[in-house]
Amino acid sequence: MGFFGVRAKLYAPKEEVDLGPQSKETYLRANVKAPRMAGIVIKISVWLLESWIIGPIAKYILKRDNLIHKLISFAGQIESPWFVPLHPSKDHQEQETKSIQSDLTPPERVEQAMDCLPPCPEKIAASTFTFRRWTIRDYSGAYLSGETTPTMVVERLLVAVKQSLEPNLQMGFFIKQDTEDILKQATESTLRYERGQPISVLDGVPIAVKDEIDCLPYPTTGGTTWLHKVRPCKRDACCVQHLRSCGAILVGKTNMHELGTGISGINPHYGVTKNPYNIKRICGGSSSGSAAVVAAGLCPVALGVDGGGSVRLPAALCGVVGFKPTFGCISHIGALPLNWTVGSIGILAGTVEDALIVHAAISDHPVQSELAYSPPRVEFPQLKSTSSISNIKLAKYSEWFNDSHEEIRSCCDQALTRLSGHYGWKTVEVTLPDIEAMRLAHYLTIGSECTTSLGRHLVTSNVKQFGWDTRVAMSIYGAFNSKEYLNSQRLRRRQMYFHKEIFKKADVIVTPTTGVTAYSIQSDALETGELDYINGASLVRYMIAGNFLGLPAITVPIGYDKQGLPIGLQFIGQPWGEATLLHLAFATQAICMKNYRDPEVFFNLLKE
Repeated sequence: MGFFGVRAKLYAPKEEVDLGPQSKETYLRANVKAPRMAGIVIKISVWLLESWIIGPIAKYILKRDNLIHKLISFAGQIESPWFVPLHPSKDHQEQETKSIQSDLTPPERVEQAMDCLPPCPEKIAASTFTFRRWTIRDYSGAYLSGETTPTMVVERLLVAVKQSLEPNLQMGFFIKQDTEDILKQATESTLRYERGQPISVLDGVPIAVKDEIDCLPYPTTGGTTWLHKVRPCKRDACCVQHLRSCGAILVGKTNMHELGTGISGINPHYGVTKNPYNIKRICGGSSSGSAAVVAAGLCPVALGVDGGGSVRLPAALCGVVGFKPTFGCISHIGALPLNWTVGSIGILAGTVEDALIVHAAISDHPVQSELAYSPPRVEFPQLKSTSSISNIKLAKYSEWFNDSHEEIRSCCDQALTRLSGHYGWKTVEVTLPDIEAMRLAHYLTIGSECTTSLGRHLVTSNVKQFGWDTRVAMSIYGAFNSKEYLNSQRLRRRQMYFHKEIFKKADVIVTPTTGVTAYSIQSDALETGELDYINGASLVRYMIAGNFLGLPAITVPIGYDKQGLPIGLQFIGQPWGEATLLHLAFATQAICMKNYRDPEVFFNLLKE
């Protein structure tokens, strides 16, 4: 019995835990004890949580009832903390890769990536596909052939965005666009094509940027109405610089959940970003706008930031590819420091090939001030082969895998059966202990880092500038203490040990991407935002290892539920195993894309 009657968990030494399929470890399902909050309920909750007398009691009860005290605060552990999920070495070999020199420029890296790709899809009969989004190579090919120009594409894009704001849609894609700047970029790109001197295949390709990443001439709001006033944007983020150097057209700052504190994409300041597959549904967060613009055909690629599944989650709900590389693979300079040890810049794309091209452009290793070591040499997957890489073993923890909606579970199982039949991949049954404890430890970590990062501004800012949902989140984050943060880092080390042991048995871990598909947007959340911790736990169920442990992960669309909402399959890889993940995602895409469906809202920018 622990503090104030809390029965705290005593964790066994990590080396003694059985990770095999016959393990006696018990899978603990998320049992969230918190109501959905929106409208008047969320306002009352804010009053209670911000009260000097009632607030501490309410926060104590929330932590106790949601097992934070049992699994984190007072738990007995023997591991020392692991604060930053850095992986200085690569202890595995990948199949069919191409090593890339570290001193190449972004356009040169893009050229190397292009050499790894199979023939352009335009050479495949159109009847092969039910639906196919335009790709980076489609745009480049149309420009080179004179079929269209970057200026014409951008003009269509601006018209499409205007249409998306009409009363019958109100899609909420962007927080800010600068028409003059966008047209200037397009004109410069058009002139380069006219001279026969495009910089790279990305020249003239429209790419959107989450409003958590610095991109001139825009302020970086983080989905707030005030942050850009106290932290002005003075220069492009490193990843944006690299895209610009390749000739890409940066077409605006996409909408996001305020400060990344939620997973719905409902922002009371800038409006809800609606799902292009069903505008009555959420598209997920926090990189909501970036997922939606790709799904709706406005951009073949967009940038997001993934701190708790914030790239992969909306990608899966919107039926696109979401790719989060290893922690430290992409420089975080120029992204809002909302957290330091769990967030990574990620890529949302219509296809795996496009994710690889942009990954090549922006995966420049950070400067020494960011990392205290030299990361392993970059490798790109050789996707030219018509057959997938062989002898792949997929680790599957069935109890965890099956903790998803029946339609998702069935769709993912069918995909695994097809992958096994087509490529001969094998599924290896494993046990991953303490999944729920890891989710809570991640929540404590990201919440603590967010309030610490914003601490000075939180003290001096007017609390009424925040959305009601963000005020609730910040109140809860502020209740976490140093003991809980340190114990969370001890759990982080423990979980990394378990995952490394799993990777001795398999190449990757496979899961559904989310436990549920996109849920409905409710009217009471439009003004106040919402906190739906029960649906939230289902959406982030398979997200955490990628962020908390710094592992690379990718989601690829594989099908739809009975309501036509997209379903994704996720691969979680070993540190610096991006090439293998892209290989597996490409192979999965190859057997699923013939059945891809067009969204309810889609804009065709390459055709009049």
